[in-house]
Amino acid sequence: MKAKATLKKIALEFGVSISTVSKALSDSPEISEATKIKIQEYAALQNYKPNSIAKNLKNQRTNTIGVIIPNILNPFFAKVFSGIEKQALAKGYNVITGISNESFNKEQQVMDMLNNGTIDGFIVAIAEETQSLKEYKHFKDIMNSGTPIVMFDRVADGINCDKVVVDDFDSAYDATSHLIKLGSQKIALLSTIQNLSVGKLRLDGYKKALTDANVPIDENLIIQETSIEDFDVKLQELISSKKMDAVFALDEHSSTMTMRMALKQGIKIPEELNIIGFADGVWSRRLTPSLSTVSQHAPEIGAKAAELLIHKLNSKDEFYQPQTVVIKTELRQRESTRKL
Repeated sequence: MKAKATLKKIALEFGVSISTVSKALSDSPEISEATKIKIQEYAALQNYKPNSIAKNLKNQRTNTIGVIIPNILNPFFAKVFSGIEKQALAKGYNVITGISNESFNKEQQVMDMLNNGTIDGFIVAIAEETQSLKEYKHFKDIMNSGTPIVMFDRVADGINCDKVVVDDFDSAYDATSHLIKLGSQKIALLSTIQNLSVGKLRLDGYKKALTDANVPIDENLIIQETSIEDFDVKLQELISSKKMDAVFALDEHSSTMTMRMALKQGIKIPEELNIIGFADGVWSRRLTPSLSTVSQHAPEIGAKAAELLIHKLNSKDEFYQPQTVVIKTELRQRESTRKL
């Protein structure tokens, strides 16, 4: 195997100092053109690659962002990551991803591991277990060490950092109001994310829309379960009872399972049951009938989070005030809801 080319080996080849080679490869005017050409041509021939890690460590910067997401299989987080990566690369930053798998301990371990000089800052969506425990000390410790954090989607109110969120309350209010305008009076709310901050905001928006429209809140039409198995059992019972004429589903699982179970029981969508889901993966367009959804503009969330973090990293303002950016959602009407 051919030995890897280094500054030291190139310097030995030409009988010059390592500093001279470094300057020649950087096209420094301190080095003669003839010497620069010889060294640059030789380096190219030897397939020399500069050690970016060593260079960045010298500058006390890695130009790398750590992104911590709870679930890589969730289309929303995958889209957010694509927005982060696109913005980061455009600004000269690399991205390292850590997956918490909704675990508090895993989230803490991954962030501690990366906060050893590997990254300049974090972009984080908090794990479900972390929000359930309300345990946020590790975020404060990391920020106190000098590493900035930007939170997105799932955020902690008690952490003083930049945040990017969607208008969860207003989105739920508008989606529920739309179902009421369609003539629905028995609107079920389905959720497997009640432990999350976003789930609670969406529930509040749903209830407020019903109250404002003088539609009674029927607790029998609300299913909130963290256990997927328990949720599916309760959903099956609710659909079999045919007590509802519309569904507002707060997450991907509740949206897809409602469609599957309703169709399996011969319920006509949207003639007998209007459905709106709070997600917008590819599957929502490919279902038959296609699913009306609240679109969260995930790539825009990612891009804005990266923009905020990079701005913070480059800011010399000692009195920098964190901000919360709210991304507006959009109700995309497809075949699972009747037309007004």
